Amino acid sequence: MVPKVFSGSSNLPLAQKVSKNLGLKLSPLEITVFADGEKRVRVVDNVVDIETVVVQSTAAPADANYMELFFIIDALKRSGAKSVTVVIPYLGYQRQDHVFRDGEAVSLGVVIKAIESLGASKVITFDLHTVKIPELFRIPVSHLSALPLFAEKIKKMANGSPRVEAGQLSIVNCSLVSPDLGGVRRIKLISEMLGNMPYAIIVKNRNLDSGEITAEKIEGKVFSKAVIVDDMISSGKTMVAAAELLKESGAQEIIAMATHAVLSSGSPEVLQNSIISKVFVTDTIAIPEQKKFPKLEVISVADIIAKEIRKNNS
Repeated sequence: MVPKVFSGSSNLPLAQKVSKNLGLKLSPLEITVFADGEKRVRVVDNVVDIETVVVQSTAAPADANYMELFFIIDALKRSGAKSVTVVIPYLGYQRQDHVFRDGEAVSLGVVIKAIESLGASKVITFDLHTVKIPELFRIPVSHLSALPLFAEKIKKMANGSPRVEAGQLSIVNCSLVSPDLGGVRRIKLISEMLGNMPYAIIVKNRNLDSGEITAEKIEGKVFSKAVIVDDMISSGKTMVAAAELLKESGAQEIIAMATHAVLSSGSPEVLQNSIISKVFVTDTIAIPEQKKFPKLEVISVADIIAKEIRKNNS
C-alpha cells in the first residue's frame, strides 16, 4: 500500500526530498500558530485506513517541535489513519536517556511515552547517541545510519573527486578518528566499510564547571590526513580540540564528519576559523542560512529514509 507522507515544520526540505524519492507529493497539513504561540493542527486529506508517514526532526526548539509532532500524530489517528510511522531524523533529548543525578527526570523516557501513547506505529531515526536507546521503546524502531554516506564520500575523496575542496584523500595515508571514547563503535563500523581503514581514538576531558573540553591523548596511529567522525556537532569545541591534537601529532589535513548538525550558537564561526579544512554533515536537521559557512557541505539522508519506508510498505 502506498503511504501518505506528511511533514511538520521543522525540516520541510528533507520531507519534500523523501516524498519525491517515493514518487509522491507531500500531503497537506493545516498548521495554525496563534498569537500566544500555541498551535493547531488539522489533517486535510482523507486518511481513513491508510498508512501514513510523518517527517519531523526534533532539534531546537525541541519542545515546540515535539509538541507539533504530537499534535500531528493525534490528528492522523483521530482521522482514521491505519498506521503512523514517525520519521524523526534527529531525536531530541537523546542525551537525556537515563538519570545522571538523583532527582532528575528521564526526559527521553517522557518523550517516548508520549509518542507511544498517541498511537505511533513505528519510529525511524538516525545515529542515536547510544545504541541502547531503541530498547527504551515498546514500538519498532529503525535505527538508521549516515555512516555509509560518509564512507562513500571518503572513497570519492580518495579517488580525487574534483568537487571536494579539501583535497584528495588517499586511503594509504589517511586515518579515521573518533573524537572520544564514546565513538569507538562508530569508528570501527566505518573502518570496516572502508576495508578496515586505520583509525585512532582521542581521549578527552571535560571540565564540568566550565564546560571546557581538552583532548588529552591519542590512542592509535595518526597519518598525514585524518577524518574525524562523530554523531553530532553542537558547539564544535570537541571537533576543534580533536583537530588541534591531531595536528600536533602530525596530521596535515583534517576533515570533520557528523550526522547531526546541531550547530549551537557560535559554532559556525568556531568551525570556520578552525584548522579543520572541511565539515560534512547531513540534513537530519534543517540548517538555516545564517548557520551555513564556507567549509560546510550537507549530504542528504532522504534516499535512505525513502528506502526504509518502501521496505515497511512493500
